[in-house]
Amino acid sequence: MLFDGCLRFTTAAKRAFDEEEFTKRNEDVNNNLIRAQNIVTELQSSLDMSVPGELPGTLYRLYDYVMHQLQQANLKKEPQTIDEAEKVINELREAWSEMLAQNPENEISGDQQPGSLSLKA
Repeated sequence: MLFDGCLRFTTAAKRAFDEEEFTKRNEDVNNNLIRAQNIVTELQSSLDMSVPGELPGTLYRLYDYVMHQLQQANLKKEPQTIDEAEKVINELREAWSEMLAQNPENEISGDQQPGSLSLKA
């Protein structure tokens, strides 16, 4: 799951702040935050904005907020900013998990690919 990967990289970035050697710390923080940003970019770009309702736009803005937090954390080298991004990603991850648990059969409509999820009511 992309959310898990993003959280794995943000956790690694926060751990990198403990590195004593300045260059290695900055490199590890940067590399892990860039990887997390790439995942958020993928999540954002995969949104189907043609789906009616507020969900696609809301998710887009949430991903935008997470991206901004990750960029600021990387720019200012502040681990607290990573916590804000992780909070949002965790909430989204839990929401998707709950929604998938409520539909255990994962019914696939005729125009839906296996592994995808329809947002249609």
